[in-house]
Amino acid sequence: MSVSHDPMGETMRRLPPLYALRAFELAARFGSFTQAADHLFLTQSAVSRHVKTLESHFGCSLFERKGPKITLTQAGQLLAQELKTGFRLIERACIITHRKEHALRLKAPSTLTMRWLLNVLDEFNALNAHEQVQLSSEWMDVDFINFDAEPFDCAVLLADGRFTDDLASVKLFDEWLVPVCSPEFLEQQASREEGIFAAELIHPSRDRRDWQRWLERTGLMTDVAWHKGKVLDTLELGICAAIQGRGLSMGDLALVGEELVKGSLVLPFNQAVSSGNSYYLVWPGRSGENTILERFKARLLASRPVIHKQGLEFLM
Repeated sequence: MSVSHDPMGETMRRLPPLYALRAFELAARFGSFTQAADHLFLTQSAVSRHVKTLESHFGCSLFERKGPKITLTQAGQLLAQELKTGFRLIERACIITHRKEHALRLKAPSTLTMRWLLNVLDEFNALNAHEQVQLSSEWMDVDFINFDAEPFDCAVLLADGRFTDDLASVKLFDEWLVPVCSPEFLEQQASREEGIFAAELIHPSRDRRDWQRWLERTGLMTDVAWHKGKVLDTLELGICAAIQGRGLSMGDLALVGEELVKGSLVLPFNQAVSSGNSYYLVWPGRSGENTILERFKARLLASRPVIHKQGLEFLM
């Protein structure tokens, strides 16, 4: 009689108990058996026993104990690092399983949301009553997504396109930097001998990076006190301040098109400078087929903003 070989069964038997691994991971994260116990609704001694079970299983110490203080050993650090990633994957799998059927959870930066994405989203949801996109708009100084730790299925990010191998992406449109101001502000400054740059600049980011990029590429860096001016949190705030006539702000040509058509904003210069970034829709490469995502991606590509290029010089 032949005996079947079951390597998976052997592997599972060699694994320590999952509840012991969870107790250890929390103790390592908090640096405290007591806090881990509170989180798991256990006693401190129960968590301690779970850790001892693991130490017996692996044949090594996972913590150094000095009175009430515990610190990870080298083996403990390695195990904690791998378990942190593993439990995040488990948590994400559970979130995906429990999410509402026919719903796609989207993360996007705030300015893009207000200037373009809300309209596209409303149109998509109106046409797809049973396949809704749920938006979470967030302020991000640098656009970022971690699908293992955040409860989203996809995101729209401003990035250079160099994503990690575990992400899939499609480019939506490029970012072109252009100075913008109200027509009244431009008329007022044109009458001044010092010119338009006599007024303070409006910076839509704390590091003033957008104005630096534009001034460097147009050769005006030495002519402008770019390190001074009003510093705001987002491109949206900079655009709103410019509309109110409060100064000269940097804008994204794709996101100010409606204001240019209405005349609430004008372009005092005819040079548009590439920031080197573009807006991308990204999603986990391992997520498999997702019909809602495919339909939403097609809608985004079909609804890309019109960039008004007439009379402009585009500088890479």
